[in-house]
Amino acid sequence: MTERRQGLLFVAPAVAVLAGVALYPILGTIWLSLHRSILVFHEHRFVGFDNWATLFEDARFWSALVTTLYFSAVAVSAELALGLLFALLLHGVFRGRGLLRAAVLVPWAIPTVVSARLWGWLFNPDHGLVARMLPGDEVNWLGTPGYALHAAIVVDVWKTTPFVALILLAGLQAIPVELGRAAALDGAGPLRILWSITLPLLRPALAVAAVFRGLDAMRVFDAVYVLTGGGPANTTETLSIYAYKTLMRSGDFGYGSTIAVATFVCVSVLAAIYLWLVVPTQEPA
Repeated sequence: MTERRQGLLFVAPAVAVLAGVALYPILGTIWLSLHRSILVFHEHRFVGFDNWATLFEDARFWSALVTTLYFSAVAVSAELALGLLFALLLHGVFRGRGLLRAAVLVPWAIPTVVSARLWGWLFNPDHGLVARMLPGDEVNWLGTPGYALHAAIVVDVWKTTPFVALILLAGLQAIPVELGRAAALDGAGPLRILWSITLPLLRPALAVAAVFRGLDAMRVFDAVYVLTGGGPANTTETLSIYAYKTLMRSGDFGYGSTIAVATFVCVSVLAAIYLWLVVPTQEPA
């Protein structure tokens, strides 16, 4: 038996499991998206691409897509910036560094639903800590269009910044310290070293963190749903929440599956961008 065939034989069980738990549901959802399936009316019939035609004309879908893209772009950008700052601080040598690293991971360890509920109380306009601390008139953060989405972004940033910091910290520890020391001997300051040495060498870790968080943010559901349920007036309704409402509340499994497949396509595009950006940087010279 050749080495290649032996390797394929070892991988086959894992491929079979993935096909059962991932590929089969995906194909089933795609097939269901080609049907009009409403359980309440006991209706299930093949309609071809009618659901997709409806999707492209659905203003609510495009609004949810824009909301999801905005949420992902702002949240991931903030998480990368704050994660890099925390990673640089934790990479330094000081007393209690191990304890501080463990403390930073606490928000990430808390379940998302619990975090969202806690922040929901903090954003309460009557007795919430956020409303009492901010100057000016009290604002209903979770009940006012424009404010609610940014409140959800704050929760997501607080929750997942430690994850980004952990990835970037691992990337920083892989950079040889001799490079920074040599640059310092040549007269380079800390900012110059950061810009010319650290960030270029940290690019693969930044790309991995950005894509992992981008993929996760594109399918955000639990935090936003617990905080606002997609309101007010659907201004915080993401693709996942819209798909859930269509599937579970309206009972339209055909059109809901179409929205779910569209969400999967958007996530797949991000994954393709990851392969295009990151893989070349990992090729040997």
